[in-house]
Amino acid sequence: MKFSFISPSPASGPSRQRGIFPVAAAWPPLGILYCATLLAENGTEVSVLDQAALGYSSRQAIQWVKGENPDVLGFSVLLSSFKEALNLAEHAKTHNPNIFIVFGNYHATFNAERIIEKYPFVDIVVRGEGEYTCVELDRCLEKNGNLKDVAGITFRENGKPASTPERQLLRSLDVLPIPDRGLTGARYTSSLYGIRVATKQFTSIVSSRGCPFGCSFCSCSAFARRLWRPRSVENIMNELNSLQSDGYEQFLFVDDNFTLNPKRVVELCRRIRAEKMDIQWFCDSRVTKCKYSMLREMVRAGCRLLYLGIESANQRILDYYTKGITPEQSRNAVRKARKAGIDVIVGSFILGAPDETIGEIKNTLKFVHALDIDVPHLNVLGALPGSSVWNELVAKGFIDEDLHWEKGVLVPEVSPDAVPLETVRALIAESYRAFFLRPEMLVKEIIRTFKSSFRRAAFVGNLARVDQIREGVKVEVNPE
Repeated sequence: MKFSFISPSPASGPSRQRGIFPVAAAWPPLGILYCATLLAENGTEVSVLDQAALGYSSRQAIQWVKGENPDVLGFSVLLSSFKEALNLAEHAKTHNPNIFIVFGNYHATFNAERIIEKYPFVDIVVRGEGEYTCVELDRCLEKNGNLKDVAGITFRENGKPASTPERQLLRSLDVLPIPDRGLTGARYTSSLYGIRVATKQFTSIVSSRGCPFGCSFCSCSAFARRLWRPRSVENIMNELNSLQSDGYEQFLFVDDNFTLNPKRVVELCRRIRAEKMDIQWFCDSRVTKCKYSMLREMVRAGCRLLYLGIESANQRILDYYTKGITPEQSRNAVRKARKAGIDVIVGSFILGAPDETIGEIKNTLKFVHALDIDVPHLNVLGALPGSSVWNELVAKGFIDEDLHWEKGVLVPEVSPDAVPLETVRALIAESYRAFFLRPEMLVKEIIRTFKSSFRRAAFVGNLARVDQIREGVKVEVNPE
């Protein structure tokens, strides 16, 4: 059998399951690549289309499916890509009624029965981690076996949704192969608000999965059952060395909790230095996991950009988010990251909680300006299936699941006690203008750019793109 995968192009809106608008980025679809690589190792013919990375229109993607002519077509489905996944899946089924259409990833997991019930052209939903489910599903379909024997799927039986028991999460991630990034045929980058920060050959990598925390705006804890599972340092180094030999020089660790175990981070950083790897990398961190000694090791090993989930300046709102942090811990994390020598510090903030006052919103925006960060990431709180915020607003009758499960909703649109969405957006827009146009901010950023080769490369690279655009040359986000 042939198993093809598509990572559909996202629409506008909150595309991650974190309940916020994401920083603009184009990263390899690692979930798909893990599944496809494992299938290939087990003898299955595979192919992958990253629709957004290659800039394919819906029509081109449909033609790609026809050309591949797979027996099974799998889609990685987040909230923002759901509509396009449905569009491509329906066309594929119309063209070939015998094809098996499979949906997976966050949005599919949390809406499995709804999808099977509403969309007859979707045959199977893979819930949770999909690598070994895909292998078993492929064997089952090839042998015309019983779908009930495949753990972790939802399918149609006698016209109604039927679900098998949950698949156990992988306890050791080291058993997984290195994902074959060549399957997409695309090159990737990473950007902050249109400014490309990845200027060399770039890819993403995951060194751990899951999250033991329970932030109310995030569905990761539900997806990963509040378990955090790290890869061994030896296993990560094998992948980094393999990628470096393939020409990659910049990496984004897409872990939800990269710094959860500082000892592991320090060990990894010292291995990178011991092997004299000349690489640059980016990651995120909880503000409670920002030991100065660890951050220094990270900088010495090539860490250039750090993303901090700060969220709010108001303890009441942080407690509502069950974030488990304080504003003072955020201040300290930024100070330590700056002192350690991190080139670019990004702070993430979420505004528009169900009963957050306009005074609390303004207090957070004032906090943004007071922190010594380079880029604020200001988000409107979204309610997505799988998150506690979603469950709460559904229970209170503020969200109609039948109306919103397919597209999610911003909390200020539905909560009667929230600051109106138009007001929140206006405050965010004004805050951005004020943040970046402060004379002292401009001076600091210029000085930091002169001192940082990483920042200078990004600056020059983006100037080159501006020149291309002025000359009327089409600039591809992810050129081949």
